[in-house]
Amino acid sequence: MFSQPILFLLLLMGIALIAKNQSLMIAVGVLIVLKIAGVDSKVFSFIQGKGINWGVTIITIAVLAPIASGAIGFKDLIEALKSPYAWIALLAGMAVALIAKNGLILLEDDPHITTALVLGTILAVSLFNGVAVGPLIGAGIAYLAMKLFEMFT
Repeated sequence: MFSQPILFLLLLMGIALIAKNQSLMIAVGVLIVLKIAGVDSKVFSFIQGKGINWGVTIITIAVLAPIASGAIGFKDLIEALKSPYAWIALLAGMAVALIAKNGLILLEDDPHITTALVLGTILAVSLFNGVAVGPLIGAGIAYLAMKLFEMFT
């Protein structure tokens, strides 16, 4: 009656409900509906292939919206760059983008790692109110940690 993927998704829905995490509830709910509707074989592979890019695009739009609305302009940029915290943020943004690039390499070269990364992301989102941008940057951090581990073993 219930397949393993449906049971797994229902378990995740239970975790999302307990944690009151709306993003996880919506994500799991959409996947359950697609699975029950029988369009999963076509849609899931498409989502897996394009989903990260869509997510990055949506986050980028959200970050750039204050510029588009005029709430942030060149004057704000110039003022911000006078702050040491702005320079720290600039460097952190660059570091995260470079680390995430290596995450893509890891996910392509070692796809079974994705399971652990997704589980870690789900746990952080549901239990600690994290934000589900974790798999890509998580893969990047894991890649760096693995390279460091290889250097010392």
